[in-house]
Amino acid sequence: MQPFDAQSKPLGDDAGGSGDHVGPDGHGGDEQLLAALLDGMEAGLCAFDQDGVVTHWNAEAERILGWSATDAIGRRGFGGWAARPADAEGVAERLLAAMVAPGRRVHEFALVTKDGRRVLVRTQSAAVPGADGRPAGVYCAFSEVHTQIDLERSIALSEALFSDASWGVALIDADLRPAVVNGYGARMLRTGRSELLGRPLGDLLSAGVEELENALQHVLAEGAPPTATADLWVTPRGDDSGGRYCWRSGFVRLGSPLGEEPVPLGVGWLFTDITRQKTAEKDAAQVRFRYQQLHRADRAAAECGTALEAATLQLDFALAGFADHALVDLVHGNGQLARIASTPEGEPGPCELTADNAIPVGYGQNHPARQAVERLGTVRTGFGSLAEEQTAAEERIDAWAADRRWPRGTVHGLSTVLRSRGRTLGVLTFLRGSGRRLFDRPDAAYAEDVAARVAMALDLAGLAGERRQQD
Repeated sequence: MQPFDAQSKPLGDDAGGSGDHVGPDGHGGDEQLLAALLDGMEAGLCAFDQDGVVTHWNAEAERILGWSATDAIGRRGFGGWAARPADAEGVAERLLAAMVAPGRRVHEFALVTKDGRRVLVRTQSAAVPGADGRPAGVYCAFSEVHTQIDLERSIALSEALFSDASWGVALIDADLRPAVVNGYGARMLRTGRSELLGRPLGDLLSAGVEELENALQHVLAEGAPPTATADLWVTPRGDDSGGRYCWRSGFVRLGSPLGEEPVPLGVGWLFTDITRQKTAEKDAAQVRFRYQQLHRADRAAAECGTALEAATLQLDFALAGFADHALVDLVHGNGQLARIASTPEGEPGPCELTADNAIPVGYGQNHPARQAVERLGTVRTGFGSLAEEQTAAEERIDAWAADRRWPRGTVHGLSTVLRSRGRTLGVLTFLRGSGRRLFDRPDAAYAEDVAARVAMALDLAGLAGERRQQD
């Protein structure tokens, strides 16, 4: 049989290892090259002539079955050596049937190794034409079924990840640029799949890009991090709201299986949005901490010698992690508000009582403290959005705070009324400085709980009545 070169001698001798034959047509170099290619294949390969005699047997076939080329070449079929007698005839029929069938045929059957084990292989066989165009034999490429299945599973997994995965999946190259991304990941990045390919990560994220790049560089250099996942807070540039999102991320270093050494090809980045979960956890932890503070404040206030001391102590506990400053103003008989307690204007410090006086603070008509007294509720205010705060000059912020009689650097305020036994005693104001977020509804609820305790302490002290008598 001349399965690969109809004009040359079969490669049986070359497959056996001599590699020195030069045919009469001068194609010896071609035969040596072909023999080297066959032996370098990652699949076992054998060939049969028209009579089913083995003519070629490569190194991978020897690795899989243990039979050498010397053992295999010249044998008729697999019977008596590489297949059980009961299977040999069926195997030969299926392989030789490829000579009269168009295209390739795929089969699975069990072969026998040299040490007597059975190996399930998947084969692809096809006819080899001779010089006259008619089938001169058949070649058969085969591999162990589990190896083929692993490959197919890997390919199927890759296709599923980039089509149906409920996580974002991106392949980041060694230059830290996206090479492939699935649809879910593109939606999270607020862009199209093709639009982000090859772009720097800084073009995709306006916040969190440094943390992401550090994680990717670590994986490229050291491999996957010791922790299974990392939670990254990011802001996509395409997100109009400018909000921050928590993406739970996993990283896998990608290396080429074909290289002699594992050279990193990039990083597989898997990520999903857990912002709601993180926000819920954060809110729950915040609520636990705040009401633990209220509980501690109540226990500490019970040990105070005076009700005034208990009122200021309540504020000291409330300020922890909540606000930078606290102000307490009481209502006089003429409806004006006078300061009776406050925290220092400079560095944060404990809330202290002011000197006994009835001089009004001088709030404007639309001041949040006045509005809180008029509405018998809570009023929140702020300098502006975070972006406006970051771009505003310090003088503008200080002027805004001074206009409201608040300490310099104040950007957010919350005023809530102090009431006890159906009477309005005054107003409690919490203030936050630059870099802190606006007061929200949960903050207002907490401030109202604190105000109720402070109002009871002030009412108990009889301070409000004393001030009115002085007026």
